[in-house]
Formats: sequence, structure tokens, C-alpha cells
Amino acid sequence: MIIPSSKFPNIQVPLINGTNWDLHRQKGQDFTLMVFYRGLHCPICKSYLETLTEKLDEFKSENVHVIAISCDTEERAKKAGRDWDISGLPIGYNFDINKAKELGLFISKAISDDEPSKFSEPGVFLIKSDNTLYASSIQTMPFARPNFNEILEAISYIKSNDYPARGTLS
Repeated sequence: MIIPSSKFPNIQVPLINGTNWDLHRQKGQDFTLMVFYRGLHCPICKSYLETLTEKLDEFKSENVHVIAISCDTEERAKKAGRDWDISGLPIGYNFDINKAKELGLFISKAISDDEPSKFSEPGVFLIKSDNTLYASSIQTMPFARPNFNEILEAISYIKSNDYPARGTLS
């Protein structure tokens, strides 16, 4: 588990658009919002990421860079990119299961043929421009994820009130 206000590990993933993404190279944003999703097999992930895509302009206006990441293979991630309504959302793939564990994400094994043998459960990380963790929400299952409108409202409040990260004594 990563404690708020501590350095967040540098996450590097390939993107479905053929480029590579590197957390520590994100410059000029107040925050980076990293949304880890279960993968192509998850209809709740599809809906969640489609909702996120609808909010991209609002996050951009708050100076927040957004990325969605899964442990899915390139083929599965690209299929999600084609089949889901998530155009414009950076999609990272091939995230290592062991690195997912290091972030505190829960790992599940397949219970159907549609699922990969192992995958991470959802997590949302809000990372400051100095690459320290501001806030996180980690799930053990696909249900009851953080609401993007509430995240946007929180970011606005944080910036307006210079509100500090909480949970730093864990």
C-alpha cells in the first residue's frame, strides 16, 4: 500500500495508440488520474470507462491528465478500444500483476473462459504533479466505484482550498 504524500512508483505502460506512457514524464498538469480497470471481460468497466470518457474535457479543464490501465494483453486492450465508446481516453495495457500488487490492487483469478487467468481489480489513484500520491480508492470487486463527478468536485475543492492529502499516518 502506498501512503498519501509519499512518492508514487513510476508507472510505464504501452498505449493502444502505439505510443508509451510514463507517469513521471507527465508535465504541466496539477494531477494525474490513473484508473485501473479489470479488462475487456468486465461490462462494468466498459460502462465506467465510457462515463470517464464523457468527462475528459472537464478533467482537462481542471488540469488533470487521465489514463486507464489494465493487465489485459495488447489484443484485448485494443479490442476494448475499438468496441467500447472510449475514443480519446488513453488506454494502457500489459500492466504487470506483481506491480499491481505493489500498488495495493487486489488480484483475482478467472471464474469463466471470458476472463484472463489473473487480473487486477479496480483502483483509482490521484497523483500530484510532484509524483506523490494524493488519494486512492481500491476495490476488491467491480462494483461501487468512485463517481467521476464527485472526483471532479473534490479536485476543484482541493485546488481552491489548498486541501492537504489525508491518511498520511497509515
